[in-house]
Amino acid sequence: MTHNPRRRAALCDAALAVLARHGARGLTFRAVDAQAHVPTGTASNYFTSRDDLLTQAGRHLYVRLAPDPDEVREHMSGPRTPMVTELMRWLLRRITDQRDLYLALLELRLEATRRPKLREALTRTIREDLDANVRGHLKAGLPGDRTTVVLLYLAMNGLMVEHLTLPGVLGDADSDQLIAALVAHLVPQESPAAASRDCVPDALPHTGVRRTGDRPSRR
Repeated sequence: MTHNPRRRAALCDAALAVLARHGARGLTFRAVDAQAHVPTGTASNYFTSRDDLLTQAGRHLYVRLAPDPDEVREHMSGPRTPMVTELMRWLLRRITDQRDLYLALLELRLEATRRPKLREALTRTIREDLDANVRGHLKAGLPGDRTTVVLLYLAMNGLMVEHLTLPGVLGDADSDQLIAALVAHLVPQESPAAASRDCVPDALPHTGVRRTGDRPSRR
């Protein structure tokens, strides 16, 4: 196998673009080569099989989705309870701006139901991401516990699927208002004094960032 990290990352980017536009059935080495504008046969020098291509593309997707920690901190200033609502709104905006990446993730999830190795790798990656979100939420002193974070995760995933695939299902519903309602129903209410207290985070919740110092780890 050829080892050139930049070329491998570019091929993974191309694979994600193919997944988003043509689905898993359209993901071939030839299609990836064409999307990456490299000679035919390049992808086959970097990935041992289609399973390997799907698995590595899935890992790379979470590198692409990780936000800049400085941008996260900007959205984590101010009172704690309203901040959860703002974080969820920001998450939806980020996913909307990176629509192809999220569609690629949906394709990978469906393909994982038929490919055990991909299912194992994707389960591990997403579970680690969820665990990191729980730790970040708790360390930042945001209201709620692990169950709160898991419920927010499930609710936001449902909202994102509808928003990006079948927006007509929700009709004219305002996403910001829906998120405010989700947070109001799922996040425990704090006392006025606690709710208004500024949050100075030690961690980065609800972002997909796993901290290594101040930088996202690139797993």
